[in-house]
Amino acid sequence: MDPEVVSPEALTQISRDVFLWAQSFLESLVRPWNAYQLGIALAVFVIAHVLAALIKPRMHEWMRGLEGWPKWRIRALLVFHRRLRMVLFVLLIWFVVFVMRETTWPSRSYLLEIIADLSTAWLLIAFATRLIRNALMRSIVRYGAWIWVTLSITGLADEAQTLLDSAAFTIGETRLSVWLLVQAIVIVAALLTLARLVAGTTAATIRKNDDISPAMQVLAIKFLQVLLFGTAFFLGLRIVGVDLTGLAVLSGAIGVGLGFGLQKVVSNLVSGIIILLDKSIKPGDVISLGDTFGWISSLGARYVSVVTRDGKEYLIPNEDLITGQVVNWSHSNEFVRLDIYFGTAYGDDPHKVREIAINAAKSVDRVLSFKAPVCHIVGFGDSSVDYILRFWIRDPTGGLTNIRGNVYLALWDAFQEHGVSIPFPQREVKVLEGSQLATHPHPE
Repeated sequence: MDPEVVSPEALTQISRDVFLWAQSFLESLVRPWNAYQLGIALAVFVIAHVLAALIKPRMHEWMRGLEGWPKWRIRALLVFHRRLRMVLFVLLIWFVVFVMRETTWPSRSYLLEIIADLSTAWLLIAFATRLIRNALMRSIVRYGAWIWVTLSITGLADEAQTLLDSAAFTIGETRLSVWLLVQAIVIVAALLTLARLVAGTTAATIRKNDDISPAMQVLAIKFLQVLLFGTAFFLGLRIVGVDLTGLAVLSGAIGVGLGFGLQKVVSNLVSGIIILLDKSIKPGDVISLGDTFGWISSLGARYVSVVTRDGKEYLIPNEDLITGQVVNWSHSNEFVRLDIYFGTAYGDDPHKVREIAINAAKSVDRVLSFKAPVCHIVGFGDSSVDYILRFWIRDPTGGLTNIRGNVYLALWDAFQEHGVSIPFPQREVKVLEGSQLATHPHPE
């Protein structure tokens, strides 16, 4: 790190300019009309202070009675309430400047115009920096802007810029000066503030989406914040001319290391983002994946929580949901068709059996009537005529096993009522000649 060599002549000239300006300013204060203008400005400040002391309590009571106002309006009123004295001073000082322009020579209001410009700029900066939530960053930007505005209005901006730019050092081929650092801080702070506003607005929109679970909302918001803040930071450095080649090489090396070491983690994170974007599954959906059947409780950053009917909670990695075959029972619509099989004796009329089975299915509460159940013969077995009964439901989240059990129970009652028999295998035991049937006493 080599200090930048500054020309002694340049420093001497800058020092002479600053000294001459300070001397001229002090001499101007001795002039009668300049002293009068300072007195007028002081009187305006006293009047603004008295008016603010009278208005603030009444305004505070009025604000306490406000109901139903949006939060941003309440916050704006609070900021206005805190800066009321400055607001009154700016209004009064500009009124005085306007009156003096119309009634006297411009030179007699020159100092008041400078004070009005400074106070207006300071007030606008104070309001604008309230958008920065971080207290330290807000103070840095506010005081830095106040200093720069003051130098610009008083005509010392060029000298100050030259002086700050002369204090510099070099790192390799990069020259860093105090002026460059000040620019970087201001520009990066402004871009970060803009990124925070965009992130806050987008986060509010994400939180209002009921299809996204709280965990995935947090993931999406954090990802968006990292993207926006990172872009703002690097863009700010790029604008002020900082060479980002070294940072690019370093970030590339870190990315390669993370790619090898956290491959599965990154894969699950990316899969979670894909699931979030295409909405293939969402909380409340009933899914089947392999032997796991249940409804989705929540979508996490790395996994999906699936709760089964027996109360078990399975944490399925997001990657498995992307690469595996998933049955989503409620993806496109709520309707689900279920099949159950049964058999009756050959002596029962199959036409009558089909009619009884359909009516029995219709009698169950969760079976849909506008999608009528159907019953078909699917084969002739060894001891029974085999049937399939198909019916529709619209609430798979209520369970599938229980609705099948209710339909089976309705079939049993209907068959008992109409004399339909359900056969079962008959077995005959034959005792061979010469063999003995022995009985053993039952153990106590």
